[in-house]
Amino acid sequence: MTTATLPIFNFRNLAIGVAMLVSAGLALVLTPKQMAEADRPKIDLEAMIPQAFGDWQVDGSITPVQVAPDVQAKLDKIYSQTLSRTYVNGNGERVMLSIAYGGDQSDSMQAHRPEVCYPAQGFQVVRQVSGSLSTRFGTISVKRLVAAHGKRIEPITYWFVTGGRVNVDSLERKMAQLRFGLTGQIPDGLLFRISSIASDTEGAFSSQTRFVEALLQSVDDQGRARLIGQLGG
Repeated sequence: MTTATLPIFNFRNLAIGVAMLVSAGLALVLTPKQMAEADRPKIDLEAMIPQAFGDWQVDGSITPVQVAPDVQAKLDKIYSQTLSRTYVNGNGERVMLSIAYGGDQSDSMQAHRPEVCYPAQGFQVVRQVSGSLSTRFGTISVKRLVAAHGKRIEPITYWFVTGGRVNVDSLERKMAQLRFGLTGQIPDGLLFRISSIASDTEGAFSSQTRFVEALLQSVDDQGRARLIGQLGG
C-alpha cells in the first residue's frame, strides 16, 4: 500500500492566486472614483476675482494674447475654467493674470506647466528658480521664470494648488494624488500665474508680489482658500 504524496505545487499556485486576488482588490480600492470638488462649493473664477482691488483695476485697453490652437486644445482637456485679465495700477504698472481650474488632476490630466506652455508659443525660458512669496496670509511656494521672445522680456510667477495645497513640482503633485487616492478621491487643481512685460525683472517680481497681496485681501476666505490652499505662517 502506497501513501499518496500531496501535490505541493498546488499550494504554491493557491498562494499565487490569493496574492493576485489581493492585488486586484487593492487596485480596485485605491483607484480614485470620486471627484474631490464634488464635496466643495462650485468655483466661479469670473465672480471670485474682482475687476478692481487696492490700486489695481482691469485694463480694458489690453486684449489678451491668444495662445496657439494646439496649446489651447490641451488646456481645454485639462481645465474646466480659465480666467485671463490684465490689470494696471496708478503707477502704470501692468500685471497679466491667468488662472485655470480643473476638477481632475489625475495622471491623465495633470496641470500644464508654464515651462512647457511658453516654449510652445515661441518663447525661450532664460531663467527659472523656485522661491517664495510672503503675504500676510502665509508664505506661498512659487516658481519664477523669465521668458523671452525677441525683444519681449516676460517675468512670470506661478504656483499650483492641488487638493487644497500649494505645490510647484511634479513630486508634490504626485504626493497629493496619492493622498487623495487613498480616500478614493481625485484631487482638483488650480494654476495661478501672473506675468509682466518688463526688462527690469526684479522690479516686475516686486510688483507682482504687491499685486498678489492686494488680490488676496480683496477675496473672501473661501476664495482665498481656493487660490492659495492651506499655508503655513
